[in-house]
Amino acid sequence: MKVTIYDVAKKAGVSIATVSKVINNNTGNMRESTKQRVKKAMEELNYHPNIMASALMGKGTKTLGLLVPDISNPFFSEIAKVIEDRAHEKGYSVIMCSTDENEEKEKKNVELLQSKLVDGFIVGSTYRDKSIVQNLTKAGVPVVMLTQDDPVIDVSKVFVDDFKGGYEATIHHLQNGHHKIAIISEQRALASVKRTEGYLQALKTYGIQPRQEYMVRTRGTIANGIKAFGNLFQLPEPPTAIFACNDQLAIGVMLGAKEKGIKIPEQLSLIGFDDTILARATYPRLTTVAQPIAEMGKTVVDLLIEEIRLGCSKKERILYNPELIIRETTDKASKPDHIAKTE
Repeated sequence: MKVTIYDVAKKAGVSIATVSKVINNNTGNMRESTKQRVKKAMEELNYHPNIMASALMGKGTKTLGLLVPDISNPFFSEIAKVIEDRAHEKGYSVIMCSTDENEEKEKKNVELLQSKLVDGFIVGSTYRDKSIVQNLTKAGVPVVMLTQDDPVIDVSKVFVDDFKGGYEATIHHLQNGHHKIAIISEQRALASVKRTEGYLQALKTYGIQPRQEYMVRTRGTIANGIKAFGNLFQLPEPPTAIFACNDQLAIGVMLGAKEKGIKIPEQLSLIGFDDTILARATYPRLTTVAQPIAEMGKTVVDLLIEEIRLGCSKKERILYNPELIIRETTDKASKPDHIAKTE
């Protein structure tokens, strides 16, 4: 016979309302001993609440949907862990889908999460078809965007100042005497667009004309970082410094350089972006622009849960500052050119 909420209440010696409050993490001033007694009764009876029935009654499923472009990217796997842990603290679970920057998967994953009756969405993917996300908001579904400030989608957003990160990374190369600076950016990521704008502004600050052959756009994987490095070093004048718009691309550059016998940082200075575990696990250790992953992950969960509880979007833009972490992959140009910052 199926165990019911009535059985739990009887075993714990409390009312059904008390059991319901424990299930919904709405314990308020409830004594800790009472809460633990209910949880123990649920465990001993192997009782699992009917989440779908709860959703149909308008109580929600206590579940959040998380959409990321590529879970193999350490940045998204690290922030997903923070999101899951924070959601658990708040009494929610997380269902995650990786879209692989594929338009069909982007649409199907949203439909899948809707079928699971998630209470709200955290969108970390760059949607080419904006209507997919816009239709969620039109239907009153709470949505918060992560890592991107898409002006077309009018929801709350949690992101880092990508322009500043790109600017400071490039300025660091310039201050080290480099002026042949290449950038390898992610072709679909809105964040990379801003990082590229920062790169271009830094070059302008030093009076340097950008060179199209030094600007590579590709998918943000290690394999594509290797390929981009190979293409750059087939040029008549290869760069002396590279700014890679994520750590995976930077690691690809390091592997490509090692294969070609090019020493980092003696012959090539390199900066990544994100400050994932990859940056700290390589040799030499990667100079990179850090995103505050823990803070961003916690904030996006708190913001979404607040909007779920309020039943409306606050449409906040929460901007974090990046930090350039100087390690071992950057150095002064071997033959620095006499370039000066222009005011």
